[in-house]
Amino acid sequence: MVPGVHVEIHGHRGARGLRPENTLPGLLHALEVGVDALEFDLALTADRRLVLTHDLTVSPVTSADTRPAHHGDPVFPYVGSPVNSLTLAQLRTLDCGVRFPRHPDDPFTLTQVALPATRMPTFGAVLGLVAAYDADDVRLHVELKSDPTRPELTADPAEFTAMVVDELDRHDRLGGAAILSFDWRILSAAVTMAPGTPRFALVERATMDSAWLDGIELADFGGDLAAAAASVGATTLSPEHALVEERLMAGAEQAGIPVVPWTVNDPARAAQLIDLGVAGVVTDYPDRMRRLWTDRGLAVPEPVRPLRPVAV
Repeated sequence: MVPGVHVEIHGHRGARGLRPENTLPGLLHALEVGVDALEFDLALTADRRLVLTHDLTVSPVTSADTRPAHHGDPVFPYVGSPVNSLTLAQLRTLDCGVRFPRHPDDPFTLTQVALPATRMPTFGAVLGLVAAYDADDVRLHVELKSDPTRPELTADPAEFTAMVVDELDRHDRLGGAAILSFDWRILSAAVTMAPGTPRFALVERATMDSAWLDGIELADFGGDLAAAAASVGATTLSPEHALVEERLMAGAEQAGIPVVPWTVNDPARAAQLIDLGVAGVVTDYPDRMRRLWTDRGLAVPEPVRPLRPVAV
């Protein structure tokens, strides 16, 4: 690790280990802990609203049905339904503030503070929250959820990207955001629509094929993920942290793009990645990373001052 190099802390889905993911209180908590970037996920509803959700079908882990949006709604209950088949009014009935583990040792149920009756927010509400807190120094890392192998669940990538870019532009946030996706068609579209906005090429082992990589064959790049990402206009490579090793970092240096791995919750692994030269880490526990950063003499991002008193 070169002294003086800045390494960023990115709050994953807000701060998933501490508060309910992809919710306004979860994002707000990450701001108050202090992060360089606030990462969250977007999908499109049946009535073409941008909402925060990691899953393209309503997850039984992060969402619970409360009531139908209107009496006798034939599609109720909503959990398990495709997000793009439900309206905003239907999705807003879900309780997204309590985690329901599929197995009893789900790590986040042990550390995440439950906030019952928390609703699924719109993208516009998040942008309004960040503006209200004057969090201009915190970048918004907007992941567009898109699965090219399941087109029935997925919005048209160019249209989806355009909607996100338009909303960022409307809130004067294109200069303080980044666009992220595993579906590299999104990145290709963003090159033209928002050339000045950073683009993060997400990748894991399950998405290392041409269906996800906008038709690219990794073999044509000798397996070099960074070179492949750069070819579609990515400005940062963001791989699952298990993929990050010296060979990948060497390829990224040659391609001239930084590496920001996800999801890094173990401080010991984060320390290894810092020593390899990553530009930042995506974490569910920004509080843990801040302690590690302090121990190593790295600069930590300033917490955003809350608008209300905070209990000590």
